[in-house]
Amino acid sequence: MTRATTKRHMLVLYFVLAYAFSWVIEIPLAAVAQGFLNVRIPVALHYLTAFGPLLAAFIVTGIGGGSEGIRDLVGRMLNWRVGLSWVLIAVFSPLVLFVLGAVAGYAAEGSWPDISLLGEVNFLPYLGIGAWVLWTLTSGFGEETGWRGYALPRLQKNRSALSATLILGVFWALWHLPAFFYLPNLMQMGLASFPLFAVGVVIGAVLLTWLYNSTGGSILMVSLWHGSFNFVTASGAGQGIVAAITSNLVIVWAVILIIVFKPTNLSHRARQVL
Repeated sequence: MTRATTKRHMLVLYFVLAYAFSWVIEIPLAAVAQGFLNVRIPVALHYLTAFGPLLAAFIVTGIGGGSEGIRDLVGRMLNWRVGLSWVLIAVFSPLVLFVLGAVAGYAAEGSWPDISLLGEVNFLPYLGIGAWVLWTLTSGFGEETGWRGYALPRLQKNRSALSATLILGVFWALWHLPAFFYLPNLMQMGLASFPLFAVGVVIGAVLLTWLYNSTGGSILMVSLWHGSFNFVTASGAGQGIVAAITSNLVIVWAVILIIVFKPTNLSHRARQVL
């Protein structure tokens, strides 16, 4: 592939690299968990898979945009000057969803979720609030630097924000597929639940597009939201009826965003393009 051809296919190259960097770890983990491979692989390596999209974004940005492109990418990763209200939304709105889910769960079943479970993550010792830091660094910066930071603004260039989000949501959902073969909670759900999981990912992508476009393309804000959302929903405290209610609230939120801000930009600001 020539350099000119590579530049014309940057987005394709990004997706290929994002999958490759992550799946090169996940496929062996899945093979071990399914009994196809008899070797010892530290399952905590799972958390490195989240950095596949970030690595792909930096490599493809470097190829296509050089040092100037890298500086722009890093600048959007660190962009906190978006207004206090957006910072609060990014950090705390997932916690509000969790609280609403917990209250509704208590009304339905008469019991509260165990808050101490928020600090538990798969394959690692109890982390407490450190679990939020872990999720923000991995699912947050690791994923969002690629999905929203690199792919979304390029998909939005010749498409509406909603169309770009739906396309990105499909790629994002499929990227998770190997985890259904080794992550305990996803294995418990079963592969048959993947279509429903994929729908949830696409709906979540609508919220993240709204946040990304509304903050002028701040990767930091979507990373904080993603980290906070995983902190509550990927924990034992966010399972069962709390998970179901939280998912329904996200769906309602996404629908409201589409109705209020319209598919073209999914924001009060113009969609971010590169």
